[in-house]
Amino acid sequence: MSRMERAGIGMTSARTRDRLVERLRGKGIANVEVLERIREVPRHLFIDEALASRAYEDTALPLGRGQTISQPYVVAAMTEELVRERPDGRPLGKVLEIGTGCGYQTAVLASFVRHVFSVERIQSLLTRARRNLRELGISNVSLRHADGWQGWRSQAPFDGILVTAAPEKVPDELLEQLDDGGRLVIPVGMAGRQSLISVTRNGTQFERTELLRVSFVPLVAGIEP
Repeated sequence: MSRMERAGIGMTSARTRDRLVERLRGKGIANVEVLERIREVPRHLFIDEALASRAYEDTALPLGRGQTISQPYVVAAMTEELVRERPDGRPLGKVLEIGTGCGYQTAVLASFVRHVFSVERIQSLLTRARRNLRELGISNVSLRHADGWQGWRSQAPFDGILVTAAPEKVPDELLEQLDDGGRLVIPVGMAGRQSLISVTRNGTQFERTELLRVSFVPLVAGIEP
């Protein structure tokens, strides 16, 4: 039995997780591997104990510090889009995540890529994410306390970039750090008028596709303790 399986024992039944997966499938998530990853990652470990009974509802939940753990459907949709086969057929190697939060999206994404480089501006959340990922034995992740607007230039270029907070426009710095043929998945827009978009780089050109309407916390510059 894996460490991840042990972490879920006694907290939620397989039936509860199955219902969540069926709900996501009904909303259009088709990638079987993404659905299975949502089923196996113990979401209750990433939220406050007082909210644990709601862990497998398809809803965002508060983390404190003005942040949230994303709705499972949105996590699944973003992951599904990012891991969709590239036009050149190359697998995902290095992926940048902006907004580690509690580490839940990181944990879902980690099984699909060689290495995740994740940036979080709030140190207390980063400490929490590091603990969560260590408890689940997820080791192909590097975490950094930094301003997400700046990306992680020393590790660029990235095969994919996933952003879990919304700027009003796509940061040029992130586009520059995207490898040719790579894909950026990011919510964009002002509060109440946000869209999740996918941007694919083709040389100096960027092809943009709108995926769905979403609601994310804003992408804020700077760092906090």
